[in-house]
Amino acid sequence: MRIGLYPGTFDPVTVGHLDIIRRACSLVDKLVIGVAINRDKGPLFSLEERVAMIEAECAQIAAECGVEILAHPFENLLIHCAEDVGAGVIIRGLRAVADFEYEYQMVGMNRAMNDRIETVFLMAEAQHQAIASKLVKEIARLEGDVSKFVTPRVKMALMAKLEQE
Repeated sequence: MRIGLYPGTFDPVTVGHLDIIRRACSLVDKLVIGVAINRDKGPLFSLEERVAMIEAECAQIAAECGVEILAHPFENLLIHCAEDVGAGVIIRGLRAVADFEYEYQMVGMNRAMNDRIETVFLMAEAQHQAIASKLVKEIARLEGDVSKFVTPRVKMALMAKLEQE
């Protein structure tokens, strides 16, 4: 069984993330969405909320693709998370050349720690290249329309969360 790991903070999950998830399903039999517990980033959504969003948004994708998709919180090194879930491949989405420089360094470090796990880069589709969770949150905070960047369910969760602030 080919197991892939697609890691991220997913705060919140965007249509760009979902595009990468859908496309990654053609490469693996099981896709683990590694939801990073990154206290340094100070996420808007709790870990539980981010996991629930991933599960809700990926249910239909899993059914359509016939691939098992599960959310897996992690706080350890990415390579250790990949080992923990039995992944043979780490899937990373790229939006721009600037992303590649950072990702290239990370691949080198991960390969030095475990050269049996490959990293595959998927380029974001052109219409999704500018989407970043950080910018989506900023647009929403300033009362802009985020409908092009997140699903209706995520938009509702985002607006409800911002009302609580």
